[in-house]
Amino acid sequence: MAAMTIEEFRASLREGVPPASLPPLLKALWWDAKGNFDRAHDIAQDEEAGQEAAWVHAYLHRREGDPENAGYWYKRAHQPHPDTSPDEEWRQITTVLLHRHGGA
Repeated sequence: MAAMTIEEFRASLREGVPPASLPPLLKALWWDAKGNFDRAHDIAQDEEAGQEAAWVHAYLHRREGDPENAGYWYKRAHQPHPDTSPDEEWRQITTVLLHRHGGA
């Protein structure tokens, strides 16, 4: 994936589809930002293995309003249940994943 900043990622939300170069979990966050929970959740579920996938999955269930299910996934992700807003958590996860996967 070419380096992408959080600002570039946000700008890509004006498009109808996510950039092809995005890894699946960033595509899930992209679809979530576009208001398509089902598509985001399907991607996160397909990428279930690993702490990053569990973190995205936890966030999605938190955003959905399912704290019990979110709690399960936060434990799998080895992440605390955040005190921040869902929007701030989205930004945090997106920034971390962009950094880990070639972004700035």
